[in-house]
Amino acid sequence: MEFTLTTTIKATAKQIYKSWLSTQGHTKMTGGVAFVSDKVGDKFTAWEDYITGENLVLEPYYRIVQSWRSKNFEDHEPDSQIEITLSENEDDTTLTLKHSTVPESGEHYKKGWEEHYFMPMKRYFEVLK
Repeated sequence: MEFTLTTTIKATAKQIYKSWLSTQGHTKMTGGVAFVSDKVGDKFTAWEDYITGENLVLEPYYRIVQSWRSKNFEDHEPDSQIEITLSENEDDTTLTLKHSTVPESGEHYKKGWEEHYFMPMKRYFEVLK
């Protein structure tokens, strides 16, 4: 299964990119403890180890591709993949998230992205303005 979600955040593409790939920034913008790096091949965790993965492709301020799995994945299920693209507008950035190779039982991840990423990110960047 795969799905694509899009949201608009009042921040620059650079601010979102740098926050997503920094331990402090990721933790602050989501509210969940994360350990993240901005180097290809490095592993990451988010939401107190509920999510784990690895940085696969990093195109500064434009695109992030990571392997991704949650504690809900069965051992035999492969990692899924997220691809985030950032497109700057006049006073905000459109974030498009494509989540692929999601287990069939993973429909709830759509709601998870909205509630645990997009909504907190919007609040976080609003306060920074």
